[in-house]
Amino acid sequence: MAEELIERTVGVVLYPGFESLDVYGPVEAFGCVPGFFRVLMVADKAGPVVSAQGPRTVADHGFADAPKLDVLLVPGGIGTNDQVGNRTLLDWLVARARDAEVVTSVCSGSWLLAAAGLLDGRRATSNKMFFAGAREHGNGVDWVPKARWVEDGKFVTSSGVSAGTDMALHVVARLAGRDVADNVARAMEYTWETDPENDPFASVWGLA
Repeated sequence: MAEELIERTVGVVLYPGFESLDVYGPVEAFGCVPGFFRVLMVADKAGPVVSAQGPRTVADHGFADAPKLDVLLVPGGIGTNDQVGNRTLLDWLVARARDAEVVTSVCSGSWLLAAAGLLDGRRATSNKMFFAGAREHGNGVDWVPKARWVEDGKFVTSSGVSAGTDMALHVVARLAGRDVADNVARAMEYTWETDPENDPFASVWGLA
């Protein structure tokens, strides 16, 4: 008998000033395989949320009415600095991370996970251009300066912007199988960096 397909719900967290590619690179990866993943946008309140680049994305749900989320995705962006002290957001992340199968971040989104205390005692990474910010917001985190992404249990954090797509494909492979992830990358015509330690930007920004 064929194994039953499990569709997982991916919740993408939006806030003003989020980085567009942090969101839409992973959304492309997860969204290419309906039946395996269902993607929802979540914000403080349902409705349009402006990105760092200007275009708005509509949140399907507010924090109060979001359904169960199997995969949590926290993007970075210039708006991160305004959110690291947002207790409503941080408490929501703590509550939802407890029940999620996988919790991911792109770029400075890891600052928010760190500020919420979710990365304490864990290995993680972040955008290399602004790596000092990661250390500032997560003293209890083992920040990895040279990594395209870092996986530590249910938490998978990526470096900046485009690295989120590599990380998302890795999560697709983890949950749906490597063949599925390879097919998604081909459909995207995307050269997937599958080595998490291949991080040329660490040396560009003097971290390696």
